[in-house]
Amino acid sequence: MARQPAPPAAAGAALSRRRLLQLGLAAGSGVAAALAGCRRGDAPTLVAATGSMPGPWLEALPHPWQRRLLGGAAAVVQALEAPEPETAGPLSLASLPDGWAVDLPARRLQPFGTPAVLARLAAFAQPVSRLHGPPERPALAFPWAFSPWVIVLRSQPDLADRARGAQGWGVLADPALRGRLVLPSSPRVSIEICGGDLRRLRALRAQAMAYDDGDALNLLLTGEAAAAVVPLQRLVPLLRRDQRLQVVLPATGAPLAWQVLVRPAAGAEAPPLEWLGALLEPPLLARLLAGGWVPPLPRQQLLPSLAGVPQPAAALLLPPEAVLQRCWSLPPLSAARRLALQTLWDAAAPG
Repeated sequence: MARQPAPPAAAGAALSRRRLLQLGLAAGSGVAAALAGCRRGDAPTLVAATGSMPGPWLEALPHPWQRRLLGGAAAVVQALEAPEPETAGPLSLASLPDGWAVDLPARRLQPFGTPAVLARLAAFAQPVSRLHGPPERPALAFPWAFSPWVIVLRSQPDLADRARGAQGWGVLADPALRGRLVLPSSPRVSIEICGGDLRRLRALRAQAMAYDDGDALNLLLTGEAAAAVVPLQRLVPLLRRDQRLQVVLPATGAPLAWQVLVRPAAGAEAPPLEWLGALLEPPLLARLLAGGWVPPLPRQQLLPSLAGVPQPAAALLLPPEAVLQRCWSLPPLSAARRLALQTLWDAAAPG
């Protein structure tokens, strides 16, 4: 259900190589052979959607790895399912949102390995590493970042205060937001924040001007929308620059969006361990947090690197433990459950 086309609005690779090692004047035959190998497309490749990974981490991808950036998660999945092109290296890693990763056929993936790095992650990341499979399943993914879905309001401080209080997600039904609310492209997220309640979902859908979290920030910044539901990560870079925006993670918790790395079944190259580990410690960790990317580390390991992030962004990136414990991931749906949610969504359509 997370990948179905977005409902209509209620109102109406390029291949990029990592820079090669600096070469001396006396380039030997070994270097020449390595360069020839890269030209033949032998270097292992990481594929990801443009903008879906933090630049500092992506730039640190070690030689001889190369990266291929595509237009979105659907294009990444298509690359995993297509035959290997002769002009690009073999796909050995792919970065995807968890909703897309769990829908990949099992035959397309191999165990991720790197148990020592996975063991460093907080306990709530472990089910995601199994792509929500049973405890005996080997880890198929490296969940490298999580982000709660949050409410973002434009010049609505009173509504923000109410959302931080007992009203929580219910503030989205306020009459001031009617026809000015952007909901997620995924109906499942809207259903989740309503607790699966038909009455609340119907009231929420009556507010919507669009179902397009990808364009929500543009609609907010131009003033066409007054509120939206989006993943927190996208907002953090804006909080310093735009004082009109108020961001709220309700105390009742929120669905979590995850970013994961997976290993295609045909990929022969193991993930670069030092590169994975660098994500989890200074100095790179501090740079990632400043950009809104939060690796799922134990709380005490995140706190020192958050010291340089100004409030209120730091409080959103690492909310109180009680709030974080009320957040939840979205496991895959059975066919019966998918049908039930679709029926609920259709029943809640504005009349």
